[in-house]
Amino acid sequence: MLGVLIVLGALTLLMTAAYRGYSVILMAPLAALLAVLVTDPSAVPGVYTGLFMDKLATFTKSYFPVFLLGAVFGKLIDISGAAQALVSASVALVGAQRAMLSIVAICAVLTYGGVSLFVVIFSVYPFAASLFRQADIPKRLIPGTVVLGAFSFTMDALPGTPQIQNIIPSTFFSTDAWAAPVLGISGAVFIATSGLIYLEWRRRQARLAGEGYGGDPEALVPASSMNPLMALLPLLCVVAANKMLSMAIPRYYGTAHQVHLPGMAVPLDIHVQQVTALWAIEGALTLGIIAVIIIARGRVLARFTTDITPAVGGALLATMNTASEFGFGAVIASLPGFLAIRDALQSIADPLWNVAISVSTLSGITGSASGGMSIALAALADRFLASAHSAGIPPEVLHRIAAMASGGMDTLPHNGAVITLLAVCGLTHRQSYRDIFAITCVKTAGVGVVIGLYYMTGLV
Repeated sequence: MLGVLIVLGALTLLMTAAYRGYSVILMAPLAALLAVLVTDPSAVPGVYTGLFMDKLATFTKSYFPVFLLGAVFGKLIDISGAAQALVSASVALVGAQRAMLSIVAICAVLTYGGVSLFVVIFSVYPFAASLFRQADIPKRLIPGTVVLGAFSFTMDALPGTPQIQNIIPSTFFSTDAWAAPVLGISGAVFIATSGLIYLEWRRRQARLAGEGYGGDPEALVPASSMNPLMALLPLLCVVAANKMLSMAIPRYYGTAHQVHLPGMAVPLDIHVQQVTALWAIEGALTLGIIAVIIIARGRVLARFTTDITPAVGGALLATMNTASEFGFGAVIASLPGFLAIRDALQSIADPLWNVAISVSTLSGITGSASGGMSIALAALADRFLASAHSAGIPPEVLHRIAAMASGGMDTLPHNGAVITLLAVCGLTHRQSYRDIFAITCVKTAGVGVVIGLYYMTGLV
């Protein structure tokens, strides 16, 4: 029992520190090492250098290129005028009176096209504020609308999404970003439909109560001269290239590949299945960056130096935040208390519910979809695979369930993206978190829908 309390205490410390705005890069190792100190003081130095830092470096080595390329691509989409053009086209298509649908649609297009969630927040908010003001929809509903469009079905449910939450499971289950397409699309339809119904209900409630926009007027967003179809091209390039590379890489390299350059004392042995998804999305984002530069060369080159440097810094910060949580999870997973929690979770007989509950719980505690999923899979992936194999469940199903579960309860109040979103909107948790949490519950329910669909139909 004491061991479990030590683990929960470390997780609570990290969660509280993140909620209060302290750096996870600082607090994750501190919380982990305090737990080790209470358990075995002599183990602290060895655990820090031999376990925490090793796992931090492993995560950074694997995923930093994805964070970096995603941040650069997203910034180029912003400064090129493509984001503004897509928003204008969305409004023209569905009408300003359907402001919520417009914002959900544009967030979905951007995130599925490879733009990182944080970049979407900064890019879309000015347009959302303008549309909501025109339609006289309460400003406090903007965060929930953005969460539905950017933090839910396009983040981890739709097959092929290049977001990191859909890439991480591939390295544990030897799958690719397109795993379980039928289940993913079905879950995405459920989440999008249910979320839009909820948001429309909230809008009507506000209208009946006589509540309007209620926020201070923001500056008008400058229009973009870019053709919407041209603006969409880089995003389509990323999606198409991701799919083609996912198929081409295994065919070209086989299941294993060896690199032995003249200056190497020892050749590199590469397990291609474990890196296919990473190589595919890295190649796709690179092609997307090239496409943006070609399409909007003048605007991009004029602001490249000043705007890309902060984007690179943001990518490094996001990587280190998540890598620190990954190191934290590795340390916690080595403690006696975690073994007791793991065994309790393993008592869940159903393999898919085991994955869903384990990943969702840890994502909620850490306030990070990628961090919580990394912790869960690093500790339990082998067991998940073994139990799924015994039940005849393909690893692609595990991939989709783990990805979707990570994006369920991760958006608790201490989630970094939630705090950033509220800050950008100039709103508080008290004003807007109710709607964010409602979308969080819809997203979590979507995991159950997908599990039920699989067991009823066997579709993957």
